[in-house]
Amino acid sequence: MSVYVDDPIWSRWGRKWCHLLADDIDELHRFARELGLHRSSYQGPPKTTKPHYDLTAVERERALRYGAIRCDRTGIIVVLRQLQAQLRRAA
Repeated sequence: MSVYVDDPIWSRWGRKWCHLLADDIDELHRFARELGLHRSSYQGPPKTTKPHYDLTAVERERALRYGAIRCDRTGIIVVLRQLQAQLRRAA
C-alpha cells in the first residue's frame, strides 16, 4: 500500500496546506497515526466524500521522510477517486 501527498499550495491561517491520501483507508489512518495526527483531523465520510487528512508544509516534509510519495494534482485526483470507489463498495 502507498501513501501520497500533493503540493502545499492551499493557503489558510497563514500556512500552506496539502492533502494526505492512501490506497486504502486503514493505511491512511495508520500512516497519519505514525505522523502524530489525531484521528479527529480526518476528513472523510460522513463529513465529506473525499477521505484525506490536511497537512501543513512541515507535516508534509515529515510524511515524505516516512515514505509518502509526492503526487501532482492529477495523480492525487486518481488516488482520491479510487478511495471513493472503495468506500462505495464497502457501503
